[in-house]
Amino acid sequence: MEELIFMVEESPEGGYTAKGVGVSIYTQGDTLELLKASIIDAVHCHFDDSKKRILRLHIVREEVIAA
Repeated sequence: MEELIFMVEESPEGGYTAKGVGVSIYTQGDTLELLKASIIDAVHCHFDDSKKRILRLHIVREEVIAA
């Protein structure tokens, strides 16, 4: 089964963005649940087949702290 990897980051404007690694898929969502639905929809639109794929999300979170 084919596996697609997405880099997920929090957007400075709010919400989340996801960028496919090795595929030209980019999408966004206001919440993680909406983002997941957007990723699935984008994958179905990008690939014009009914093949099942594993979607792996790498969630990158940046945090700044003062020391």
